[in-house]
Amino acid sequence: MTDQMLMLGKGMKDSQFMSARDKEKVLSQWETFLKYGCQREHFTKPLYTHLIMHCSFIVHYDIHGFYGEYFERGDDAVHFLSQFDRNKGCRSIELGGTGWFRDGNDVSQEYYDINNAMVSIATRFMPELIAKFSGKQKDDDLAVARLLMQKHGIKPEF
Repeated sequence: MTDQMLMLGKGMKDSQFMSARDKEKVLSQWETFLKYGCQREHFTKPLYTHLIMHCSFIVHYDIHGFYGEYFERGDDAVHFLSQFDRNKGCRSIELGGTGWFRDGNDVSQEYYDINNAMVSIATRFMPELIAKFSGKQKDDDLAVARLLMQKHGIKPEF
């Protein structure tokens, strides 16, 4: 199975808790989520469920808590995306392992097709998203710095 086929969701296999069609739907939702800059309106319940059930993420209370944990701050979004970076080994940012992606238990292996496709899709959007979220973090940090300077009677020069 080629990366191109995986990116298109072709070649997905039914697994114990997800049909091939459900995998294709989640993969499409993942691509939309990344394509539009990880906006909340594109973070779907099926995508969230897949991340917490088959990608080694924890629940963070609910879908809203998960989104808040990873996408309200730029640094957190960059950290989240690092899990889907082949150059960084696709190591789980929460649990540390790579079983969600490869070399896992028997159940994890049922999701290698979709998880590898997610990594392939993320690779296409990674540079733009990293730039976006790094810029967001810089803007947020500078806003806090301005407020702190003003608090202490210092006029910001930037």
